[in-house]
Amino acid sequence: MKPVIFGMSGLVLTDDESAFFREVRPTGYIIFGRNIESKTQLRALTDSLRDLHGDDKLLVMIDQEGGRVARMKAPIWPEYPAPGAFDALYAKAPISAIEAVRANYAALASDLAAMGINVDCAPMIDVRQPGSNDAVIGDRAFGEEPSRVAALGRGALDGLKDGGVLGVIKHMPGHGRALVDSHHNLPVVDADEDALAIDLEPFQRLSSAEMGMTGHIVFPAWDSVNPVTLSPHIIQHIIRDKIGFDGLLFTDDLDMKALSGSVPDRAVASIAAGCDIALNCWGKMPDMQEMAERLPDISEAAQVRLDRVRQALPQPDSILAEQQSAWAAKRDSLMALV
Repeated sequence: MKPVIFGMSGLVLTDDESAFFREVRPTGYIIFGRNIESKTQLRALTDSLRDLHGDDKLLVMIDQEGGRVARMKAPIWPEYPAPGAFDALYAKAPISAIEAVRANYAALASDLAAMGINVDCAPMIDVRQPGSNDAVIGDRAFGEEPSRVAALGRGALDGLKDGGVLGVIKHMPGHGRALVDSHHNLPVVDADEDALAIDLEPFQRLSSAEMGMTGHIVFPAWDSVNPVTLSPHIIQHIIRDKIGFDGLLFTDDLDMKALSGSVPDRAVASIAAGCDIALNCWGKMPDMQEMAERLPDISEAAQVRLDRVRQALPQPDSILAEQQSAWAAKRDSLMALV
């Protein structure tokens, strides 16, 4: 098995993709808007991935945070609130906010599970900082206070699991101070270690999460040269040791312009730096082929973490439509307090 998550080019697997994926055996796949047309089509696509590998616990991922980050969109699926909405409720009624966020993500997860998706790249537990670029984080964050972000993030993780999906905490060790968008440029965060302790706190509180994701950011306080995804020092000494995270660690999307060099170069460097799984979202066959050739097989440590994830995957068949409606109704009644 190769330590990589691949994207796909369209609504169905092409013959070339089927043959390539069967041979390479990536760790899993990620769904994007280009892969979605209808409920019937999307479920057929995820079923085809599992059939290809004969693996009911194959990781099939998506970015579905709520708010502006949603691959499965209305009118086919409900619109879910941005995380910032729960921050606003928490300011008035903390317990209600935690109940609401758990119900919200349970309802959201049941949508994903019904489509054969078992991993959501959420919650984002970056601490929003004054003066940061709201186009990057903004209302995607659960707030500016780290203990509040951690509490709401825990509710989101628990809700996802209630609805049949596992979450991924991101973007380790914190994206909330970035002034530029790592999709387009490389952020450099010049805060000192004392200030960065604020960013680390939610990740430390949720360090038992099964999965996490790096950010493509340079933190000179820890490594003046390498962004987190490519930094052996940050991955080992900050994420693994200081945060205490021993879950499966994904890179953020390696196609993002924050990183230099070819996508296969980035994938090789990220695994060498200590990431468990490289994330390549765009389904570009030449890049995928070169990564398959150059990446080693999944490491023993990463395989142990992946096995723990697979054991933790919920059984979505037990989730009923009536439960989803109840979760959504509970969220809506609590959100009316804002």
